Amino acid sequence: MENYIDNSNIHCKFVYGMDNKLHYKIHISGHVQGVGFRWSSVHEARKRGISGIVKNLPDGRVYIEAEGSVDQLNMLVEWCKRGPVSGFVDLVTVEESQLVNYRDFRIEF
Repeated sequence: MENYIDNSNIHCKFVYGMDNKLHYKIHISGHVQGVGFRWSSVHEARKRGISGIVKNLPDGRVYIEAEGSVDQLNMLVEWCKRGPVSGFVDLVTVEESQLVNYRDFRIEF
């Protein structure tokens, strides 16, 4: 089953399955590079028990792959909509994907 959510600054595509652990691909646009977004997202993900990666993209966006429960991941998405105090988020897009089974959450360069 697919659900689409369209709010003012978040566009999501979720495919619900039977597994409790989900994998989200998150793209964040705005003034999100050079403001500590990656470091802050590591802190936010780890405190929520989420595993995955975060990295800067050449087009100026930040990309996150995150794995956890739907509640954990939705809390991370809500944080991504705000980001760190020094940045500004214009758009967050989320798509569910296949599990990778990350062991921790880290910055990928």
